[in-house]
Amino acid sequence: MTELSVTIKEKLDSWLNDPSIDETTKQELRSLESNPAELEDRFYRDLEFGTGGLRGVIGAGSNRMNRYTVARATQGFAQYILEEHAGKEGRPSVVIAHDCRHFSPEFALEAALVLAGNGIVAKLFPSLRPTPQLSFSVRSLKATGGIVITASHNPPEYNGYKVYNASGGQLVPHEAERVIGNIQALSSLKEVKRLSREEAEAKELLIWLGEAEDEAFVETVANTSVNRELMAAGAAKDLVVVFTPLHGTGNMPVRRALEKIGFTQVHVVNEQEQPDGDFSTVKSPNPEEREAFTMAIELGKKIGADILIGTDPDADRMGAVVRTKDGEYEILTGNQSGSLLVHYVLSQMKERGALPSNGAVVKTIVTSEFGAEIARHYGASVFNTLTGFKYIGEKMNEFDQTGQHTYLFGYEESYGYLAGNYARDKDAIVASTLICEAAAYYKRQGKTLIDVLEELYRQFGYYRESLASRTLKGKDGLAKITALMEDFRANPPQDVAGIRVAEMRDYLKGIEGLPKENVLKFLLEDGSWFCLRPSGTEPKIKFYFAVRGTSNEDAKARLSHLEEHVLARVDA
Repeated sequence: MTELSVTIKEKLDSWLNDPSIDETTKQELRSLESNPAELEDRFYRDLEFGTGGLRGVIGAGSNRMNRYTVARATQGFAQYILEEHAGKEGRPSVVIAHDCRHFSPEFALEAALVLAGNGIVAKLFPSLRPTPQLSFSVRSLKATGGIVITASHNPPEYNGYKVYNASGGQLVPHEAERVIGNIQALSSLKEVKRLSREEAEAKELLIWLGEAEDEAFVETVANTSVNRELMAAGAAKDLVVVFTPLHGTGNMPVRRALEKIGFTQVHVVNEQEQPDGDFSTVKSPNPEEREAFTMAIELGKKIGADILIGTDPDADRMGAVVRTKDGEYEILTGNQSGSLLVHYVLSQMKERGALPSNGAVVKTIVTSEFGAEIARHYGASVFNTLTGFKYIGEKMNEFDQTGQHTYLFGYEESYGYLAGNYARDKDAIVASTLICEAAAYYKRQGKTLIDVLEELYRQFGYYRESLASRTLKGKDGLAKITALMEDFRANPPQDVAGIRVAEMRDYLKGIEGLPKENVLKFLLEDGSWFCLRPSGTEPKIKFYFAVRGTSNEDAKARLSHLEEHVLARVDA
């Protein structure tokens, strides 16, 4: 123990001596007394709010996900909710959902009981539900806020905690700062107010949600169809679909929504159908990665599926794989799926005469310009936001308030999409229904989605993008990421792969009317760009690359050279 710093030892002792912390947690900490490096990592900081809340490894300690860090965060959020509800009638309320991860039900109940202890009605789903349903339910139930327990597609040892405002969107920085201030003002866990489950239920401060909310959500998703009559007339029945929920929350909602629209040939990957916090059949439950589709591709080949879809554990991200004319399966990138959906939704609205003159598509600064070009082709305005769907949700709220634009579609390159105005977070359920609907529509024309993508490339240019990352864990990793960003900021490259850098955009300065964020984007003279962005939820830094070529081969070559030259400097 002599190797521990004074600060770390004080924080450890405060947990060991706190009567409100259970003995099992204390025993876990005592078992690490011979491992000062691990104890330092668990206590060198309090688990911080990133993009919308907490996310971290499950375990004992202030820098871990456990019932105490959840309770502390909820106490801070409760104060925010009470402030937001001040002067309004009735009790404030918060909707709570959780995914399939380890301790998700326990963390959700803990949050509910802390809210109840603060006089706030907690409306809790009794079993796993998708994150977009949480966003929808906050709005439909007119709640003051929301909480979802999830770590999205992180590894099994992680869990997380995301908080939502009354619009159903994740808290944006100025809102999150208020919660963070409330949390930091807590001097000890003793200040957390909490009721027992029995007390909360007796006082009607804990209410259980169920089937009525499920049906309302799925019906709303089904109603976002832009070609429902054609689907009902038989187009949907012609499409053979393989679906994997990757052991997460998407299983029933996706199947119910597809059924409502008319899809009858939906085959679920049996081995990945049931909830499993260990995600035992995949290295990572991430539909961005081809490996996650291994079993789906096997099933697809066996039954001749036209399209394979997969959703991540909390069903806010959707990945798609398409069968090509030669019978092979090609995975779509997030940018490709997003661009295809922009084209399909806007083209069908235009065909029906339902495309508004003030329509808007919203994307992030690290998302391809491909979909933006398509949107402008249909007369839509395009808006850029910082990374994170909370900013797209904030833009939707702005449209509602001003009436200057009508929201049509929003998406991120990281496989997050939303059509419809019913939620303020990305929704893999609506993305699944729309990508299947598009596949069915074009199948009737003798085309695959790959064929349509090629047509769009010929019309708008051959856009190609890639993403690389470097994982740097712990205190030292955080320091390396900080140093890397400062090096590129202080010494920006003048040219990359023989192409001159035309502009460096430093979003830490609050440019383009956006909030300040530690992101650097470099625009090259040939229209290519690359971007450096530390993750807000994982111990990694991400590198985004994008080019526009004259052909597939040209675009691939440009992308390879750009990525190679930038990462050579990073790794040096």
